[in-house]
Amino acid sequence: MAKMIFVNLPVTDVAKSTAFYEALGFVKNEAFSNAQSSAFAWTDTIHLMVLDKAFYSTLTAKPIADTQAVSGALFALAFDSRAEVDAITEAAIAAGGGEAHPPEDEGFMYSRAFTDFDGHAFGPFWMDAAAMAPAPEPETV
Repeated sequence: MAKMIFVNLPVTDVAKSTAFYEALGFVKNEAFSNAQSSAFAWTDTIHLMVLDKAFYSTLTAKPIADTQAVSGALFALAFDSRAEVDAITEAAIAAGGGEAHPPEDEGFMYSRAFTDFDGHAFGPFWMDAAAMAPAPEPETV
C-alpha cells in the first residue's frame, strides 16, 4: 500500500464545507461520509475529512483551536503551474472562502493562500525545480 495522508478538519457546518471542497475539485467519498462528516480524495494518496466539531471532539482530549483566530496548520498544496495555483485559489474565493494574502512571486516559486469557512489555511504553490540551485554536496571528513 502506498503511503497516504488523511487530514481531518473540525468544521461548524459539514454541508457547507462539503460544497466548498467539492467546488475546489476534491472528490467526495460517499462510503465514508454522513451527516457528521464528509470524506474527500484530492489525489490517490492525499485525503481530507471534514468533521462536525462535536464529532471531532470525540477523537481528541484537547480543545479544538479557533482557526479563525489562531493558525493551527498551513496545508501547502503543490501544483504543476501558476495557472493551477490561481484556479484553485479563485475557486476557493468564489465558493465563499477567503484570500489569506496576495500572491507571492519569487520567480522560481509562485504561491497564494486561501482559507475555508472555518479559517483552515491552504497555500497552493508552483515551483520550478530546475531553476533552483542544487543543494551543496555534504562535506566528507
